[in-house]
Amino acid sequence: MLKSYSLQHECGEELEPLLREYRDAVNQILGELWSHIEWEKRKVKGKKQWRLLPKYKVDIHSGEYKKELRDSLLEDWPYAAHWVDSAIKTGYSIFKSWRKNYVKGDRRRGRPTARRLFARAKQTLIKLEGEKLRVTVKPGEYVYLDLSKRYFPLPREVSSAGLGEPVITPEKIHLPVHYGDGNQGGKPGVAWDFNLLSLDGYSPETGWIRIDTSKLASIHIASFEKRRSVQRRASHSKKARRVLSKYSNRERNRAGKHQ
Repeated sequence: MLKSYSLQHECGEELEPLLREYRDAVNQILGELWSHIEWEKRKVKGKKQWRLLPKYKVDIHSGEYKKELRDSLLEDWPYAAHWVDSAIKTGYSIFKSWRKNYVKGDRRRGRPTARRLFARAKQTLIKLEGEKLRVTVKPGEYVYLDLSKRYFPLPREVSSAGLGEPVITPEKIHLPVHYGDGNQGGKPGVAWDFNLLSLDGYSPETGWIRIDTSKLASIHIASFEKRRSVQRRASHSKKARRVLSKYSNRERNRAGKHQ
């Protein structure tokens, strides 16, 4: 299970230059991806309309293309190289989201742009040191974020089974934490399957669990039929609204006896 928590930090001034460079790198990546788009005219299915849909002129997912993109970004890059890798991942994610929403009709035909200051730190850039999170800015240069005022438990280490990739802004750090069985006291979970007439569960510790809900279902079905016959007139008749309220209360009271 993955949960994300937000904490205030006081390292905004130290991190702001990095965040600005990171945002510029993301926008540079978005501009590069945008330059490789060509617009293809396609007919809208079932309509007489036509739409312009984006199509890549080159394979932007090939290893060769990504390597060239990374090398170009690393020129005169003043911070740790892994921030560039993170910016590439973020840029691709933003562009993929824009393309998906544009095809659905929820975005305009314009290049997406990153405006807010933020950076996603890869696990290779962070390390837990007691109550602090060490963030590598440059090789041998670190910023320490205080986590002592947190309201949630921390894993023992930074890993795929512990701490995820945090998103850092000038004011906050958004920290994803993985919780497995070990973080929950070793209690096994129960898998549930809800059907109309029963609630079935399975646990490795207790085996199969079955809860009969047939009586509850019969109450809801009977009440539904009664309410449906009155609902059509309820918007025009006060008497019908009173009857509908009576049926609803009766259903709730009867169902409560079987919970």
